[in-house]
Formats: sequence, structure tokens, C-alpha cells
Amino acid sequence: MTFVQIIEYETTREDEMEDVFNQWLEATEGKRTLTRDSHTQDRDNPHHYVDIVEFPSYEEAMVNNDLPETQRVAEQFRALCTGEPRFINLEVIEEQA
Repeated sequence: MTFVQIIEYETTREDEMEDVFNQWLEATEGKRTLTRDSHTQDRDNPHHYVDIVEFPSYEEAMVNNDLPETQRVAEQFRALCTGEPRFINLEVIEEQA
């Protein structure tokens, strides 16, 4: 069953966030289980972001989470946020085209 995680956070250091994410993409090439990532910005609050990440399953998401590169990036990510990120974990029960 497809697993989706929504990560909501605020930062004033978007350029640094992007650099950290790009480093993670490079470091996890061929290892990561992420199948889709949508990086969004709040139109009414330019420091508020929501990332929507998708994995084939919760189990595959945990494999991705346990990668040393992911753990390193999570620490850097939190340090660049103005507050604690909020994580919402969702099992996809139905999809419509």
C-alpha cells in the first residue's frame, strides 16, 4: 500500500535547504526508496513550506528513513527550520485519476 508523508515546516534559509536536499539526492542515488517528492511553498506565508513525499509502502519509507544519509540530512534539515517540523504519515487507501 502506498505511503505518503507530509512534512510541514518554516524556514528563512530556503537556499540552504535546497542544497541539503540536493546533496541527499546525490548521496542516496540507487539506495533511496522515495518514489515522488513535491516541494511546495505557502502563497500567503513565503517562509512556510509543505513537502509531500511518496513511497511504495510504509516499510519502504522506513528503509529510506534508516539510511545514514537520511539521518544526517534530517539533522541538518531541523537545524535550518525556524521551529520543529510537523510530520503527517498517511496510508493511501484509494486513488482517483
